[in-house]
Amino acid sequence: MKKEIYLPYFKDKKVTVMGLGLLGRGLGDTLFLAENEANIIVTDKKSKEQLSSSLESLNSYKDIRYVFGEHRLGDFENRDFILEAAGVPFDSEYIMHAKKNNVPVCMSASLLCDIIMKNLPNVVIIGITGTRGKSTTTQMIAHILKANNMRVLVGGNIRGVANLPILKDIEDGDYLVLELDSWQLQGFGEMKVSPHISVFTNLLNDHMNYYKDDKERYFNDKANIYRFQKKEDVLIASVQARDEILKRDKKTNVNVTNEQEFKIPLLGKHNQILASLAYEVASQCGLDDESIRNAMSTFNAVEGRLQDMGIHKGVRIFNDNNATTPDATVIAIKSIEETYNRKPIVILGGGDKGLSVTELENMIKEKTSEVIYLSGAGTSRLDIEKEHEYEKLSDCVNKAFELAKEGDIILFSPGFVSFSKYFNNEYERNDEFVKILERYK
Repeated sequence: MKKEIYLPYFKDKKVTVMGLGLLGRGLGDTLFLAENEANIIVTDKKSKEQLSSSLESLNSYKDIRYVFGEHRLGDFENRDFILEAAGVPFDSEYIMHAKKNNVPVCMSASLLCDIIMKNLPNVVIIGITGTRGKSTTTQMIAHILKANNMRVLVGGNIRGVANLPILKDIEDGDYLVLELDSWQLQGFGEMKVSPHISVFTNLLNDHMNYYKDDKERYFNDKANIYRFQKKEDVLIASVQARDEILKRDKKTNVNVTNEQEFKIPLLGKHNQILASLAYEVASQCGLDDESIRNAMSTFNAVEGRLQDMGIHKGVRIFNDNNATTPDATVIAIKSIEETYNRKPIVILGGGDKGLSVTELENMIKEKTSEVIYLSGAGTSRLDIEKEHEYEKLSDCVNKAFELAKEGDIILFSPGFVSFSKYFNNEYERNDEFVKILERYK
């Protein structure tokens, strides 16, 4: 998009950035605002020291005002808009204060879509949500389109990828593929926009600590992916997601994918369902069966999503770091056993989301050869004898290799969140696991 088109949205606008963060998304959006001459306040509950890596990149912009360790109500009034980070409490007094003072509250993914829709009518925006499978479906769709020589940009809930800078690269006629979690979809609800093609993978219990055990509030955030679609737009869902949608929104027009078998280098029935969703999206974009299937056959697992890391010391390793719920680990264990007819050695454990662990406990007893536990509040809820439990991930991996025999499979599938004194987020946990594996090459 040409700068003269999007510059008026930001030049001299008074913007409060709520949440700079450490993942790169907030930083990238803030840099973009600064480059386009916005009047910026950055406010973050983390300390200046905690945010030092992000702040270093902003050093050259001397006019940015910072507030660390707290938010102040005054920074949420008399502004042109608030740029809210994902995960801000839905009952935040600061967001409510902004709205009370008629200050628009935006999130970067929905703001990006709103600007594109108003200025580039031939861009096709594809959004993907669901409790599980968002990342794989997003990357698979992008892979298929790129393999067929379409211009594709990817954003949303992607590590290190900020949304607003996409405006510099996107052109009319491009495809924008967005992975959208429930928090980002709050922004779509605020702006009353939905993608042209929306995908709903499934609806399971997750983030109930944030939603205070209110599954309907969780669903309502997710439902913003289709609630504001126009007549010509398309909603694609799995059978499970379709049933959940129609329970609540009976008149919604949902395209349900046909279950097919695809030659993809991914394990498990759940990935076949995701491939069906990606297939339907690609068909909606005008691709034929052969073109889609040829592209799918070269798609590999996304990092940290039941990713085959190859053979280390005679042992096959799977990295399923992004399994942050017990049901995700259950699926991973099932997929390994069904594919290889072998019970894996599993490394699991971490922080607590307050989700049911009953099925995971049963799976541990029936379908694993050994389990090594990473300590955490979630781990302690497992009513099961823990012969091997460690505080550090490196000790867990070392024990797994010590127990493994040639031909065994080690599955790292935590089943719980990563927040602890060792990890700020799941990406740090992933990087640590990959780094530890280097010792066993």
